[in-house]
Amino acid sequence: MECRLGCGACCIAPSISSPIPGMPEGKPAGMRCIQLSDDNLCLIFGHAERPDVCSDFKASDDVCGSSNDEALWIITSLEKQTN
Repeated sequence: MECRLGCGACCIAPSISSPIPGMPEGKPAGMRCIQLSDDNLCLIFGHAERPDVCSDFKASDDVCGSSNDEALWIITSLEKQTN
């Protein structure tokens, strides 16, 4: 599955513990990544400073569902289960 452009669920729902440019402590779950544009596109996609956790994420039906809203719901639910 390819990422849906403009989804951004994986840049909002999960916590990210590794440093992100502009967010040296990472980000808590539910907070928009500072590198997420108003169009929900990654501003550092393809750049070396993009965290490995972001680069390693692979979109799949079981995580991303069939819509942006469903992806946000699924990833939020998974995040809550890991706390």
